[in-house]
Amino acid sequence: MDINTLTAEMSLEESPRPPKSAKREGYLKWEDYFMGTALLAAKRSKDPNCQVGACIVNRENRIVGIGCLLIKFNCNVSVCHAEMNAILNRNIIDLKGCTLYVSRFPCNECAKMIIQSGITKVYYIYDKSPNKDVYIASKKMLEEAYVQFEVFKSEHKTIVIDLTPPLNTNVS
Repeated sequence: MDINTLTAEMSLEESPRPPKSAKREGYLKWEDYFMGTALLAAKRSKDPNCQVGACIVNRENRIVGIGCLLIKFNCNVSVCHAEMNAILNRNIIDLKGCTLYVSRFPCNECAKMIIQSGITKVYYIYDKSPNKDVYIASKKMLEEAYVQFEVFKSEHKTIVIDLTPPLNTNVS
C-alpha cells in the first residue's frame, strides 16, 4: 500500500471536521470581549456602592490598560476612578487612537485624562446621572476634543464564565 492510499484511508476514518474557514458559533466579538473585560475588572472594586471597570484597547485589538474603581484601605473614599486606573496602569507609552470600554459614563475629571491621553473613542454601558453638572461638563469636553462616545450595544445580554474544568479532564 502506498502512502497516498494510506493517507486517503486514514482521512476517511477521522471524524468529520468543519472546514478551517468555518467559525465556531457563539464566539465573542472583540467589542463584547473588551466590555466583558471592563465588567470583570469592575468586580475587583471593593467599593460597596459602586463597581466600575475600564479596559483600554489599541488599534490592533490589544488590551493595553485595565482599571477598576479603588478605595483606600480602611477608608470609604474612592481614591481613583476606573478610567484613571486604566490610564495609569497602561503597558504602553502612547494611548493615541486607543478606545476605552467602561461600564459607566466617565465624569469630568476622567474626561480630562481621556482627552489628555489621546484616547479617541469611549464605549459605556450606562450613564447613571446624565443631568449632573460633572457629566454634562464631561460630554462637552469630550465633544470639543473630538473624542467619540456612545452607549455600548451588544447582541449578548450576558457573558458566562464557568470556572469549572470541562468534563473528561484530569485536573487535580
